[in-house]
Amino acid sequence: MAPRPGTPVRGSTTGRPIMAAMDLLGRRWALRIIWELRDGPVGPRTLLSRCQGLSSSVLYQRLGELASAQVVASSSDGYELTPLGASLGHALAPLDSWATTWAEVLSPPPGVTAASQPPPASGGGG
Repeated sequence: MAPRPGTPVRGSTTGRPIMAAMDLLGRRWALRIIWELRDGPVGPRTLLSRCQGLSSSVLYQRLGELASAQVVASSSDGYELTPLGASLGHALAPLDSWATTWAEVLSPPPGVTAASQPPPASGGGG
């Protein structure tokens, strides 16, 4: 069963929406499947060939969870992102930016130590 906001999920007994989303997206292969659907519908055989190491049973389990969460939908051409699923790209952009900064801090250029780098700028909080 797919994680749902308002119900207990991994890491949260209250099921805060962000925790439910992280549970769903953190499941093995979930983000990769979403990535492969970013340009339009893809059939299950193509998904399996693009995701080397993904078993058909895990693929169908993830597709079922993502469909239950209204992130993907079945179509005559295979599986595709719903409008909600497509909006994930925009929602994840700030996390991608943070991750790039994080990677730079963890892997500074030769001769530079992480301790000598300034901390990343804080971008509003909440």
